[in-house]
Amino acid sequence: MPHIRNTTPQAAFAVLLLFASLTLLGCSSALATDVGHGEPPELGASLPIWSTIPFAGILLSIALFPLFAPRWWHHHFPKVSAFWALIFAIPFLIEFRSHAIHEILHVYMTEYIPFIILLWSLFTIAGGIHVKGTLKGTPGTNTVMLLIGTTLASWVGTTGASMILIRPVLRANSWRRSNVHVIIFFIFLVSNIGGSLTPLGDPPLFLGFLQGVPFFWTLSLLPQTLSIAIPLLALFYGIDRLLYRREEKKEDSGEKVPLAVEGAFNLLFLLGVVGSVLMSGTWRAGEVTILGIHLAIESLVRDGLLVVLGLISFRVTRDEIHKANEFSWFPIKEVAVLFAGIFMTIVPAIAILKAGAEGGLGFLIKTLETPAHYFWVTGSLSSVLDNAPSYLTFFNSLLGKFFVGVPHGEAVHRLIAEQGIYLKSISLGAVFWGALTYIGNAPNFMVKSIAEESGIKMPSFFGYLLKWSIPILLPLFVLVTLLFLR
Repeated sequence: MPHIRNTTPQAAFAVLLLFASLTLLGCSSALATDVGHGEPPELGASLPIWSTIPFAGILLSIALFPLFAPRWWHHHFPKVSAFWALIFAIPFLIEFRSHAIHEILHVYMTEYIPFIILLWSLFTIAGGIHVKGTLKGTPGTNTVMLLIGTTLASWVGTTGASMILIRPVLRANSWRRSNVHVIIFFIFLVSNIGGSLTPLGDPPLFLGFLQGVPFFWTLSLLPQTLSIAIPLLALFYGIDRLLYRREEKKEDSGEKVPLAVEGAFNLLFLLGVVGSVLMSGTWRAGEVTILGIHLAIESLVRDGLLVVLGLISFRVTRDEIHKANEFSWFPIKEVAVLFAGIFMTIVPAIAILKAGAEGGLGFLIKTLETPAHYFWVTGSLSSVLDNAPSYLTFFNSLLGKFFVGVPHGEAVHRLIAEQGIYLKSISLGAVFWGALTYIGNAPNFMVKSIAEESGIKMPSFFGYLLKWSIPILLPLFVLVTLLFLR
């Protein structure tokens, strides 16, 4: 059996490699046929629908390999990311040449690098905050901790809030026999739904901010957020109270440690992150051109400040705090490597969607009509693939649907002013539905892994889906649809 486990993923990857190699040859040949040489064409109208295969391939790899071959994936995910990126990039560069180089540089310099810098900064600073003390996991205490985490998530990110609070929650409930539900609702609220109110909260919203959505626009999602967060907190309290009554109460033993926050000075660095992002959304300092890409000076200043804040935080935080948090660079490394591949392969999907009805996905754009359609389709893809690229895909779909041919900045402004309900739909879908599966949002798997390391037997992928998230979350999604998206 061990031999089978070790060789099966490699065999699967070999088949994947063969399939992708054939795809590469087909892409090169077909692009040469479909698109003539000469002046750079309108990219979205020129690229065929099957040019999005590498995008689908990398997202499916991210979804499936960690489930069926976790050990192999842990060691080889950089190869998978690079593999799918090259499958698209090589024929793209061969056919579109300088136009392709410009598109790739634009995606990485204006979206990927700022995206990773923000995540890295929040991850690093949050890793220097350690909540210690003796907490008893009563229904009231647990509900308050979830409420704090839900509120915190929009300002330090779902990843930051999850990493700050998951270990205090685990310690508080370590004596209880029934504690799986605490982690499940933690994933629902802290790792996902709580991040819906600012671009700092969840990666999809930050990508929207980078596309031109104003920083405080996401506060308009507060009614929808409350309509799902309040019922979840109330339901959690009811379930936890019922299970708590069945627990065998034990006398407290050992020395009680006062509740305290170590590394609290890092909260100042988090405020610096908030201020830096706000600054970049309000200050207009002109542009510079680097490698042919126009970059806003305020965005470059923001990214520089985020890097400096993260480096200073890591430098001044005591090693004991990082050890207490079991701080490791691996989670952010994995995110950076995988999203490097995602941002490469998403180029054709975005270009095609921006082309509107003239692009290869015109049939899809014509099918999606109501805000509810966008909420459920964006959400469904976010739950099984990844919410950041899903949001970005349908964000551009909306621009292609309503404002094809309009300059990007003007199109975003008009989208908010004239069709804001649609932007709300994809924002809510991307953030809320990330809670439906373990792979919907990066913190979900991180929280699950930490809980399992502490001895909690978490449900399987389908156990989480069928026993917890679908019965609890889908009715609330229906409620949000009926109340706000009709």
